[in-house]
Amino acid sequence: NQLQKDLEEVKELLTKATRKRLRDVLMTEKHKLELEIKNQPPPKPKDVAEEEKSSLGGYTVKINNYGWDQSDKFIKIYISLNGVQKLPAENVQVNFTERSFDLLVKNLNGKNYTMTFNNLLKPISVEGSSRKVKTDMVLVMCRKKREEKWECLTQVEKESKEKEKAAYDTSDPSEGLMNLLKKMYAEGDDEMKRTINKAWVESREKQSKGDIPMDI
Repeated sequence: NQLQKDLEEVKELLTKATRKRLRDVLMTEKHKLELEIKNQPPPKPKDVAEEEKSSLGGYTVKINNYGWDQSDKFIKIYISLNGVQKLPAENVQVNFTERSFDLLVKNLNGKNYTMTFNNLLKPISVEGSSRKVKTDMVLVMCRKKREEKWECLTQVEKESKEKEKAAYDTSDPSEGLMNLLKKMYAEGDDEMKRTINKAWVESREKQSKGDIPMDI
């Protein structure tokens, strides 16, 4: 510690100093150094310091892109990360609960990467779940509690699909067509919107002439 060395040198000079003015200056410096040393934070254990150093490298990136598959026993999530196989094993961490998991990849090319899945569609076994690091990829293996097929990964996805299905599943064919057209218009490009607008105008014209009885 540099402050401690400075303090020791000041003390040594004090023993040799004979002139009052010089001794006063050295005493002032001595008190100043002692105060600085006293107010220093305690040193951290090496492993904690190293862990903080590695986790602070760069900034944190949220992972949004992934692929997934399933077998009878596992849900498999594939996350592509260039060079991840070069990291120490402890830099790739996954924490599982019965209905979620968190992935943290620390200090990969100067960045940290995170991914969180909440509200998994069905319960998983925490003990039976794991992660594997492959070339440029992390594979998260969620062990199913029951060997059954999942239609999607999360409860939110399932509810979204059900709402979408309900919007087009109607006893009135014209209402279903209208909902489909609205969806196509909202999600379509400029060409698609022009096409839908043209069809809409033509259908209104035909209806006004009495050519078709139903307004789409």
